[in-house]
Amino acid sequence: MTSRTANVTWTAANARRMERQGLASPGRLAPAEVVATLPAAHAQVLSAAELSVGMRTTDVTRTDVRAALWKDRTLVKTFGPRGTVHLLPMDELPLWTGALSALPTGRNPFAKDARMTPEQVGTVLTAIEDALTGAELTVDELSDAVVERAGAWAGDPVMPAFQGMWPRWRQVLHLAGHRGVLCFAPDRGRKVTYTRPGVVPLDGPGALAGLVRRYLRAYGPATPAHFAKWLSAPSGWAGELFAGTAARGEIEQVTYEGDPAWVVAGDTGFSAEPVRGVRLLPYFDAFLIASQPREQLFPGAAYTRALAGGQAGNFPVLLVDGTAAGVWHQRRSGRRIAVTVEPLAPLTAGQLRELEAEVARVGAVLEGNAELTVGKVTVGAHA
Repeated sequence: MTSRTANVTWTAANARRMERQGLASPGRLAPAEVVATLPAAHAQVLSAAELSVGMRTTDVTRTDVRAALWKDRTLVKTFGPRGTVHLLPMDELPLWTGALSALPTGRNPFAKDARMTPEQVGTVLTAIEDALTGAELTVDELSDAVVERAGAWAGDPVMPAFQGMWPRWRQVLHLAGHRGVLCFAPDRGRKVTYTRPGVVPLDGPGALAGLVRRYLRAYGPATPAHFAKWLSAPSGWAGELFAGTAARGEIEQVTYEGDPAWVVAGDTGFSAEPVRGVRLLPYFDAFLIASQPREQLFPGAAYTRALAGGQAGNFPVLLVDGTAAGVWHQRRSGRRIAVTVEPLAPLTAGQLRELEAEVARVGAVLEGNAELTVGKVTVGAHA
């Protein structure tokens, strides 16, 4: 049952978030439709993104996600919130690039002698756009093309990297994604490649308002501080953005757990029933990262066990009745996928049956045979 209220509890908000993301009852959506509900899927590890999408549906596999990404082009892999790699719906990329391009620039994290002037940034972005138009280039090939077009200074090895120094231009790689002049292309063997997505970013203010609405649709009620954390943007700026969006009647304020928060205008319907069931979410799942307050999603011992210093995403999470109740991990050998779940409290017989079904779904999404172990006891094997 759904009721309309301006006083929202965590239980009601959590139930609605899970329902809208297919976590309460997975449906039959295409990969791009699933990602739009998140509204972005973290994809630094692509297999985790494939699980994030597949576990929210009844029949999508990793092959379907890859087809949407590389064949049908209904998904795009690029730099999204927080400058990290995400999957986004291709038809929403103009909005995303318009919004991300309009984010305020923070403190420059690079050493003074490594920084680029605004003019140099513009030169490099133009060089990237030109080099990637109609091409798919590895980072080394792109580096050569940027240096050729921008000048030798762009190739100066001034950025500390894992095993050496990267060229100067690479500090704007994620910015190129935000501006819509770069996205990922299919890997060439073990090498990552990039191309130009060929979209025109929407106007910044309108795109930002659209992103606010998408975020609140997925995670409202939420505060400007929650939105700012999700984007890694200044809280004060987010507060001004929300105020302007509210002044145009696009969002409205409600009371959430006793404090003011925001939802999309008119979107005040919440289920009166708490969420039930067992779910497995992979590394950096969007729901784990964006749902607030985090202390409610990770109650008690889960805050220590399933978070890394308060940061979500570093552990795959077992959800029981809508809250973190343990962690899990997998190990693959050929088609065999060993799934080990570590619940923080004993599971009931019914919950174990649901967990077995979730593990079966992990195997189906990853196109393998998944075997569940709880502690040291093997519960079953699933094709």
